[in-house]
Amino acid sequence: MSGFTIKGWHVAVAVTTFFGVIIAVNAIFLTLAYRTHPGQVANKPYEAGLLYNAELQRQRRQAELGWRAAAEARPRELAVWLRDRDGAPLSGLTVSADLQRPATGHGRTTITLTETGSGLYIGRTGLAGTWDAAISARDAAGQELVASRRLTWP
Repeated sequence: MSGFTIKGWHVAVAVTTFFGVIIAVNAIFLTLAYRTHPGQVANKPYEAGLLYNAELQRQRRQAELGWRAAAEARPRELAVWLRDRDGAPLSGLTVSADLQRPATGHGRTTITLTETGSGLYIGRTGLAGTWDAAISARDAAGQELVASRRLTWP
């Protein structure tokens, strides 16, 4: 009775095939990962890193100020309510909103909001879908609030 015998070249082909498949799959995954996200989060990462301490200082000043913001996406407009530490409406501020899509920088737009009521600021938009809003409010003395919200327009 003659049986099958594993010889050295069988082992060499099996090992080479095994590692060839592993390397091919890894190469495909690396290529897909790189094409879908190149790794760069900020347009100017070095400059963003240098500004980090200034951003932390701005956030401390804002926390001491105690201002609060609420935002709502209404049909064809953005509504923002601004309150001080005690909940009183903030009037007479210069308010703007920088809007961009969450996944991309395309379609980025800035709108100016005008005060329509005590602490209520309205800006006209023609947007639809989900947008990230960076709302900036500044008083005559230079005190500033920056608030980020994700809003969805119908």
